[in-house]
Amino acid sequence: MASGWRVLQLADSGFPTGGFAHSGGLEAAVQAGEVRGPGDVRRFVEALVWQAGLGGLPLLGAAWREPGSLPALDARADAFLTNHVANRASRTQGRAFLDTCARIFPEAVGPVREAARAAGVKFHHAPVFGAVLRALDVEREDAQRLFLSLTLRGALSAGVRMGVIGTHESHQVQHAATPLLDAVLEQCESLGVEDLAQPAPLWDLVGATHDRLYSRLFQS
Repeated sequence: MASGWRVLQLADSGFPTGGFAHSGGLEAAVQAGEVRGPGDVRRFVEALVWQAGLGGLPLLGAAWREPGSLPALDARADAFLTNHVANRASRTQGRAFLDTCARIFPEAVGPVREAARAAGVKFHHAPVFGAVLRALDVEREDAQRLFLSLTLRGALSAGVRMGVIGTHESHQVQHAATPLLDAVLEQCESLGVEDLAQPAPLWDLVGATHDRLYSRLFQS
């Protein structure tokens, strides 16, 4: 049961991993005029969740099953993320998540951080997430559910702060996305790293323009 409480702690919006600093490409999509209101936000987050499923869960699952393979999986993530903005965001989020968890759960996660540093990894988010949650004795499916949920919540939170969707509307979208989250988990939970895919290339291209935006609230 202790792992259940840990999942709730990790899901807390106050857990200090810096995830609030990233929009998952939504800010660039808004400034490009591709997202103008709640309907467009729904369309965007649906693609983002599938992107997390097909491009993140295979790495997460592999790292959970074999934490010692983190360096190889980190290198695979680095090669897969050809979008420089998404690549940088993955490294930033992964490092922040690992460092935070190592400070809060030093006995369990401290050795993971030390081994990763010794191996010279770039700390990509999905494989780090899997290795850390395995160290925290969180079941693989719970780790995958949490990863998808945090992806969805982060983008919706960014939309609220940019004013393209209201607070209540964002939670309506989150509630309505339950079947989507279940479908993505069902299709992607057992995929291996050879199945990595980018299902939303146009959104990926829009997100790559983030560094050229005139003004920015988010890092990605």
